[in-house]
Amino acid sequence: MSLRTLSSLGDLAGKRVIVRCDLNVPLKDGVITDDGRVRASLPTLNTLINAGARVVVCSHLGRPEGAPDERYSLAPVAQRLSELLGKPVAFARDTVGESAASAVEGLQDGDVAVIENLRFNPGETSKIDAEREEFAGRLAAFADAMVSDGFGVVHRKQASVYELAEALPSAAGLLIQKELEVLDRLTENPERPYAVVLGGSKVSDKLGVIDHLLPRVNSLLIGGGMLFTFLKAQGYPVGASLLEEDQLDTVRGYIAKAAELGVELVLPTDVLVADRFAADAAFEAVSADAIESTPAGAAGIGLDIGPDTAARFAEIIRASKTVFWNGPMGVFEFPNFANGTRVVAEALTEVDGLSVVGGGDSAAAVRQLGFADDAFGHISTGGGASLEFLEGKKLPGLEVLGWA
Repeated sequence: MSLRTLSSLGDLAGKRVIVRCDLNVPLKDGVITDDGRVRASLPTLNTLINAGARVVVCSHLGRPEGAPDERYSLAPVAQRLSELLGKPVAFARDTVGESAASAVEGLQDGDVAVIENLRFNPGETSKIDAEREEFAGRLAAFADAMVSDGFGVVHRKQASVYELAEALPSAAGLLIQKELEVLDRLTENPERPYAVVLGGSKVSDKLGVIDHLLPRVNSLLIGGGMLFTFLKAQGYPVGASLLEEDQLDTVRGYIAKAAELGVELVLPTDVLVADRFAADAAFEAVSADAIESTPAGAAGIGLDIGPDTAARFAEIIRASKTVFWNGPMGVFEFPNFANGTRVVAEALTEVDGLSVVGGGDSAAAVRQLGFADDAFGHISTGGGASLEFLEGKKLPGLEVLGWA
């Protein structure tokens, strides 16, 4: 089977189309701090608007406990979507109640409405099939067709992702199409040299990706908090740095397997070690095998890759034709420990080939550090979904759209 796309839905003029977007944006005091996911939804929404469809947008935001919670309202998202579309967007204060029904009923051809956070209804994330089906059925009553365009949730079997796509004629939107095209290039005959850069806090979050990609890459670069488990596996003391003791044998296995496969496994040669976890902590750059030789000693905490490592990573990235990066190199939220992430991001903008920022914290980091989205080949909107795809897993939100 192949992925069903918008063309499979036929003429949508005058039809009500419910679009499952991923508008799970970060909010601070009710203000959106990164609207990247809202902007990523625009190509599909504009295509439907121009086709004369009556568009009903649905999404989750945050992790409310199956009940309304004003902290997670989609109202700011509806307002931002209106600004980006350049037209009014109706907002319903509930998911499948009177407000939603009224908003949908009031749509004319080319109009857009946003219904409230799907996770305000317990049926969205219920572990009971019948409860998800019941909620999906009520959502389906609002529409003649469904478009799935929230790539960041396709790894979840949730009502608006899976059962809703079963209940109506359904197809993938342009965002999901683009994500799959890029991810397919990372797994099927990538242009070489091919480098994967992994960071973030835990090795355990990346086990599946390492397993699946190690035989496919030329270079694997390790940074972020996970680097200390690699250093410890080699016998180096890591002070009070983040460490997963239960993953040491697994990591030793990866080191051996990389050598067996001829993959260049690049580990940091220097790190920034601080005396505490704080933005204003005293720190210094030390050799990766001498973390406990700092004044902080065994209490020292590694918070970023060092300048020599950052330069080496950048050199390998720039020399590659395909690069996938997931996970910051350090605590980028603290300016003193953002250099490794910044240097890696800058190198990705200089790749003569395909450069992919793997969503989640990586996407947040590049935007916080001032990089434009179009500086990279692709910024994924789905951190967890991207990783599970690259692990070779089947994703229910794609399978229901015909992807196999």
